[in-house]
Amino acid sequence: MLVFGHAGYPVILFPTSRGRYFENKDFGLIGSAHQMINDGRVRIYCPDGIDRESWYNYSIHPADRVKTHMAYERLILHDVIDFAIYETNSSKVAVAGCSFGGYHAANIAFRNPNKVSYLFSMSGAFNIKQFIMGYYDDNCYFNNPPDYIPGITDQVYLDQIKSMGIILGAGEHDICLDDNKQFSSMLNEKGIPHWLDIRIGANHDWPVWHGMFPYYLSRINN
Repeated sequence: MLVFGHAGYPVILFPTSRGRYFENKDFGLIGSAHQMINDGRVRIYCPDGIDRESWYNYSIHPADRVKTHMAYERLILHDVIDFAIYETNSSKVAVAGCSFGGYHAANIAFRNPNKVSYLFSMSGAFNIKQFIMGYYDDNCYFNNPPDYIPGITDQVYLDQIKSMGIILGAGEHDICLDDNKQFSSMLNEKGIPHWLDIRIGANHDWPVWHGMFPYYLSRINN
């Protein structure tokens, strides 16, 4: 994991598909937020990803792909989020990610709204059914936001989600635009406040995310 900043609100920033912990630095996303980092407004944690061992590991059964992802999520919760909360003396964290990193951010946010206050997804893709080839069990259901969010009945849990600051960013020509529109409609049906930010003329690429990321971070209310 790489950590950027000396103080500020904790932000967990996931890599894209099969990305590593240094990806967001190497592709300039951290640099796009340098002013907020230098001013001590945010402290950004960039954990490693294990997509190659989980969702993209087609040498193992789909059930084991999901279980491997769940082990990764437990590590993020207890070794990254809990540590970031302790280190920054915060009560919750913000989570963010681009492309498939948007899935990781969204899934951990909606499953753990008691620990997450903001969700910033940039060109996110949220449905994991493409990785499980028709296989389906409870673990698949509870790690696929388009499935489990419509089924939420616990009002306390739903109210925690509604209290989050949620932004779904996508470009007008983004390959994930339809996914974001559909996800936004689903959130609307559950009465979950959020902002669907569609960038005119934009596509699915790092320069677009460079513009989104610092602007979304600026909306954090410490």
